[in-house]
Amino acid sequence: MPVAPPSPLLKRLPPGPWVVLAWFGGMAFTFLMRLQLPGEWYPAARPAAQFFRWDGLAYFGVATGLALAGGALLRRRPVPALVLLLTASVAGTMPLGVAEIPLPQFLAAEVAVFFIAAERPRGTGVAAVVLALATLGGYLAVRLMCGWPIGVSSETAVALTTVIAWLLGNSVRESREHAEELRARAAAQAVSDERLRIARELHDMVAHSIGVIALQAGAARRVIDNQPERARDALGEIETAGRQTLSGLRRMLGGLRGSEQGRPASPGLLETAPRETAARETAARETAARETAPREPVTWGTGSGLADVDRLAATTTQAGVRVDVRRRGEPRPLPPEIDVSAYRIVQEAVTNVVRHAGTASCRVSIDYRDDEVRIEVLDDGRGGGTEGGYGLIGMRERVGVLHGTFAAGPRPGGGFRVEARLPVPAGVR
Repeated sequence: MPVAPPSPLLKRLPPGPWVVLAWFGGMAFTFLMRLQLPGEWYPAARPAAQFFRWDGLAYFGVATGLALAGGALLRRRPVPALVLLLTASVAGTMPLGVAEIPLPQFLAAEVAVFFIAAERPRGTGVAAVVLALATLGGYLAVRLMCGWPIGVSSETAVALTTVIAWLLGNSVRESREHAEELRARAAAQAVSDERLRIARELHDMVAHSIGVIALQAGAARRVIDNQPERARDALGEIETAGRQTLSGLRRMLGGLRGSEQGRPASPGLLETAPRETAARETAARETAARETAPREPVTWGTGSGLADVDRLAATTTQAGVRVDVRRRGEPRPLPPEIDVSAYRIVQEAVTNVVRHAGTASCRVSIDYRDDEVRIEVLDDGRGGGTEGGYGLIGMRERVGVLHGTFAAGPRPGGGFRVEARLPVPAGVR
């Protein structure tokens, strides 16, 4: 069983511990800078008089407590947590005897600014960086009013790193929002594609049967007085076509609703149902699923393929439009999506002949080639009449999904021609 790769440490560790680690790291750097390390003649930074005294250590203790509280509060209340961290940076600077807030004391606040900008709305992130910069400026202003020296250059560097932390966090937030937008678009496109596929299945399933039923009903009406046996046969064909269509619709509903064995429902439609009505409809859905769900798993478009073209031709011929089927090449098993789409294209083309061509016959050619299956449906009818419908659109979409080519239009000598070329993957040739 494949094991998912571990997530980055930045995602596994929440913001609070990162802030605390930044604080203790800055404190450790501050102490090391004021100690004479091996090989040094003197410390890198001279400690203030109160640095190692009890009052200086008390300041450090209070600052550490504020930093710990800010780290614990950062996830739930980011702005108050940032205020605590900024206060800790000021308190941690007091025993140092410096003219500005050093970067090690401000590092935890900068980490907090990064996480606030990355995880909170834009307004909250802007407020966080403005609050941090105001703290730096306020510290210098207080020292200036007291007549003490200030370190403008050093504080400017700290302000720049703070702005950089905000920019990085803002970039992370924008990237996440963009990724979420792409996922939302993909989900919406999936729903749209599923609805389109359902519409094609309904059209292909119902249009042909309704066309056959209309022809048979017309024939029965004309001969019911003089040839009751033929009328009875026509009514039987109407009954058969109606039952087959109803069975197909039930299979489709079963695929959408899922079955009592726990099969997943087809995606797309159920996702768009309002959640507030789900509880009220649960009992009705379960009852309908038990009544309509088939015993075998349902997949869109299953149950039909090019092997069923002869049966389609026989049914249409009995309805009054003769269908001649011609096959070239060596018939071979095809991938299900190609086999089903090819059959649906033939079915829809023949349905258009029945409904619009006004002719008594048509020819279906199926050519099995090395790298493709070519389908052609020809008739000698009026050569039009399909404008405004969805038949040609559905056929073109089916072919496009399979990266094939599709052409349909009137023939020069009269009639109409439909041609589809469906590429066959090399592995099944």
